[in-house]
Amino acid sequence: MAITGVPGVGKSTFIESLGPHLVEKDHRLAVLTVDPSSERSKGSILGDKTRMGGLASYDDVYIRPSPTAGTLGGVTRKTRETILLCEAAGYDVVLVETVGVGQSEVTVRSMVDFFLLLALAGAGDELQGIKRGIVEMADAIAINKADGDNQSAAEDARSEYEKALHLLGEPDSGWQPPVVTCSGLTGKGVESVWEAVKEYHSQMQASGFFQRQRQRQARHWMYQTIEHRLREDFFSNEDVQEQQDTIEAAVLEGQLSSFAAAEKLLDAYHS
Repeated sequence: MAITGVPGVGKSTFIESLGPHLVEKDHRLAVLTVDPSSERSKGSILGDKTRMGGLASYDDVYIRPSPTAGTLGGVTRKTRETILLCEAAGYDVVLVETVGVGQSEVTVRSMVDFFLLLALAGAGDELQGIKRGIVEMADAIAINKADGDNQSAAEDARSEYEKALHLLGEPDSGWQPPVVTCSGLTGKGVESVWEAVKEYHSQMQASGFFQRQRQRQARHWMYQTIEHRLREDFFSNEDVQEQQDTIEAAVLEGQLSSFAAAEKLLDAYHS
């Protein structure tokens, strides 16, 4: 399951609240968190394991922070392989915490069975059609931080999100994404999110959609791997490396079009 939302929405707090609930139900939990890498130093703090100190103390919980290292999609390139390894190691629930909502975040959807969008009341998203591309992928939406004086606003946001979801039409799965309120801080409503996950899994297994989705994902990542390997092979080619700087300079100076330059490099690669 992927958990996404804008920075500050409370993804880590929500996971730390959900985790003990899953462990109590005899699940083995792996949490794959992704920390943004600095564009300047290329480094990452990788502090999620520290921030989830309580959850990390459980024997049946594995937390692995990873840097984005320039990759798109809010997840690292190796995240899918890590998910498969965790499943093979006996972790029956794998949570992927992404960097934050962005249009490139679609990558994570092709890795997971369930996509949870955490939202905040009063953030304005519900009035903007709620980042349509992200919401269309969501299997459930949880309005987080629904505690204290914010409970009324959270209920209003839940209503607005429900109305917006109806405008999007029914997804291919036939599943109508529920919208709930919760508080990662107090734990209130967190269990209802997990109940939605279980209900989704049960319905999609029965309809055959679950298997079809996993097949599409496997096909997608087969071709993604081919594209990545071809790209690496192309730019490590000696003939390409010899001509790349010269051809790139010609493009920057307007002496050569981008398309003609690409053809020259491709000819060098195939020579």
